[in-house]
Amino acid sequence: MEATLSPFLPHMIPYRNPRLGPKRRTFQWATSLVILLLPFLRWNGRSLLRIDFTSLSLQLFGGTLRIDELYLVLLFTLALGLTFLLATLVFGRVWCGWACPQTTLSDIAEWLARRLGLGIENNQLQGAPARKVLAHIAYLVLALLVGANLVWYFVEPPRFFAELLGNRLHYGAWITLLTVAGTVYLDFALIRRVMCRDFCPYGRFQTVLADPGTLTLHLPEAEAPRCIRCGACVRSCPMEIDIRRGFQVECINCGRCLDACREVMARKRQPGLIRYSFGLEGKGFPALLNARTMILAAGMLILASTLAAAIYLKPQASLKIALSHTAASRVLDDRTLATFFSAWVSNRSDKTVNYHIAAKLAGGQGPLVICGQNHDINLLPGANRAVQFVVTTPVPETTEPIEFTLLDDEGHELSRASATLTPP
Repeated sequence: MEATLSPFLPHMIPYRNPRLGPKRRTFQWATSLVILLLPFLRWNGRSLLRIDFTSLSLQLFGGTLRIDELYLVLLFTLALGLTFLLATLVFGRVWCGWACPQTTLSDIAEWLARRLGLGIENNQLQGAPARKVLAHIAYLVLALLVGANLVWYFVEPPRFFAELLGNRLHYGAWITLLTVAGTVYLDFALIRRVMCRDFCPYGRFQTVLADPGTLTLHLPEAEAPRCIRCGACVRSCPMEIDIRRGFQVECINCGRCLDACREVMARKRQPGLIRYSFGLEGKGFPALLNARTMILAAGMLILASTLAAAIYLKPQASLKIALSHTAASRVLDDRTLATFFSAWVSNRSDKTVNYHIAAKLAGGQGPLVICGQNHDINLLPGANRAVQFVVTTPVPETTEPIEFTLLDDEGHELSRASATLTPP
């Protein structure tokens, strides 16, 4: 039976030559929606990702990193930088073709133009003037959306729309919105692929990081004799280059030439010639198992783990103590020493807490009394407060340390600080 049917199979079953274009477009739309909707999402009552200038803090996945926790922001920045370097080393220019916002914006601009019946030649719109006007109106609307989306990462969307409709939006937000919208509109209308081809430094940067195992889109030399010189790969390339000429810095690895070649070769019932591969020698994924990749991966994992542990273990409150600079210590009539202190209390938790400050002599010798603002220190989440109080102790004969403890209403110890008592 198999021998009888085999002559008819070529006409009954299409040659399998899967296209990557739908996957690339799905990925671009998905990442665009994530970027657009992320400011609206909340966790533990906080934005998933937002920079709050009023409290000088970064809200990150339900947690808050404040300006006095700069080491956490530094860890986050370093981990993000190493992640980007590792992705570049492993996936090469695939970032440009699949995930870069500039490529996504250019693809959207060209898709809108074609939906309006316009052509694109040498990066210029071709078609009726009325259709060009419609395209530019669409570009302007989309540019305003991109500008507003950036502002939402600094001003929560509900507050943004309320202040916008009430004409109360801060001038800084207006400047950011209009500047970004104007820049994006010019990108849509005039620049698009020119940015990738002539100005973006990432392509040059990636050539420095390229590794024998880096993912590359290319036409293998072994496949070159099968090329039928149809030119489909060149016509489909948004960067207007010829991948048959080997590596070119303008290539963004989008895979359009790969799909075009597969479509042509499928008619001949042959696999496409152009392919993605880890390195040019066909070693596959094992080519990535080299010292440079492994060191970057280890560094990224260490930094990411350290950041996660630091956020999880960070204190719920902080206490800083210093001798007052406005009032000197003095000996009272009952022969006790009155020492004036300034304290700074910071609520790092996500709820309102009522604090009080306790103190004791490090040696545990002699009575100690605190008078002043050391009780009922009520702070909202993320709030800070400076308080002043007086500590009376027996007059020390030598320098003596004193320990302060920050407690909540339930008596839990949240933070410690120390200072030094000196003889008058």
